[in-house]
Amino acid sequence: MTHRGNGLRVAIMTDEIGWHTRQLQRALRERGGVGRCIDLADCDIDTSASVHGLVLPGCGRRLPDAVLVRGIAGGSFEQVTKRLTVLHALLALGVPVYNEPRAIERSVDKAMTSLLLHARGLPTPPTWVGEDSARARRQLVKAAAAGHALVSKPLFGSQGKGLARVGQIEDRFEPLPDQPRGVAGPAGLHYLQRFLPAAAEGVPGHDWRVLVIGGRAVAAMRRVSEHWIHNVAQGARVEAAELTPELAGPAEAAAAALGLDYAGVDLMPVAEAQQRAGLAPIQILEVNGVAAWRGLQKVTGFNIARALVDDLIDRKLAAATVSAQPRLLSLQRRA
Repeated sequence: MTHRGNGLRVAIMTDEIGWHTRQLQRALRERGGVGRCIDLADCDIDTSASVHGLVLPGCGRRLPDAVLVRGIAGGSFEQVTKRLTVLHALLALGVPVYNEPRAIERSVDKAMTSLLLHARGLPTPPTWVGEDSARARRQLVKAAAAGHALVSKPLFGSQGKGLARVGQIEDRFEPLPDQPRGVAGPAGLHYLQRFLPAAAEGVPGHDWRVLVIGGRAVAAMRRVSEHWIHNVAQGARVEAAELTPELAGPAEAAAAALGLDYAGVDLMPVAEAQQRAGLAPIQILEVNGVAAWRGLQKVTGFNIARALVDDLIDRKLAAATVSAQPRLLSLQRRA
C-alpha cells in the first residue's frame, strides 16, 4: 500500500451523493486515487461470500484500501447497529476508517459528547439527560429559579432540527413539550442543556464553527442569525472568522476528547451575565463527527476536501500498523 495515493481505492461511505462527495472524489483523483461512493445500508455481512465476510458494492472480494465516512443513513436501532458493525469490521480487518466508528458513535450521541467534554474539563454548558419527565420538569423549574432557560434537544440529531427553548424565557415560562402519558420525552428521553443567549443585546446572535483536521484547527467561520438557532440549514448566514487561539484550543481539545480524525466543532460566546454565573467566555456546544463544510468552504481560502484527503493519506494511512498491513494483504490474496 503506497501512501502517495497512487492507485489508492477509497470507499466513501455516504447515504447522499452530491457536492461533498464530488469534492472528495476530485481531491482523491488529484492524489492519484479513486473514491467510490457506497451506502452502508447496501453493505452486507455474508460469511460464505468471502474470507473477510463483508460484501461491499463495487468492491468484489477485495476490501478498499481506506474508508472515509461522509454519512450514515438513519434507521431503526438494528439497522444503524449493522451499518456501524460494517465499519467496525473494516477497522478490525486492518482498513483505516476516517472517522473511526467508535469516534462517530461518541459524537452522534449528545449525552456521551457532553460527558466526555465535561470529564476533560472543557467548557460546555450544564447538561441534564434522563428518562423521567417529572425529574426533567424539576430541572426546568430549578433552572428557571436561577434565571436560566434550557434547550431541549434530540439525543441524535443535526442541523438544528428538533430543538426547543424551554423554561424561563424573558417574561414567560415555557414548559417541556407535551408528551403522551407514560412517555418521558422525544424517543422516551430528555436532553436538556443551559440556553446561552446572545453575547450582546440588540445585535444578532452568532456562534462559530471550527474545522479540525488531524488534530489541528484549520478554519473557522461565524454563523450569524436573528434566531437563537445558528445552523446554516436553519437560515443562518456565514462570515469569515479569524482562527484565534481562543477558538482553536477548545476545538482541538474537543476533537481529541472524542477521538475524531476530523470534526466540526460548534462554539458560542457567553454573555457577561452567564460568565458571572460561572461559565467560561466561550462554550463548546456540539462536536460533529460527520461534519459538512460547504458553508465553511465559501469563506475559506483553501480546498477543504483536499485537506481531508491529504490527512487521510499522509497521516492516517502512514500511521497504519505494520502488523495490520500483512493481515489485510493476506485476506485479499485468499479472497
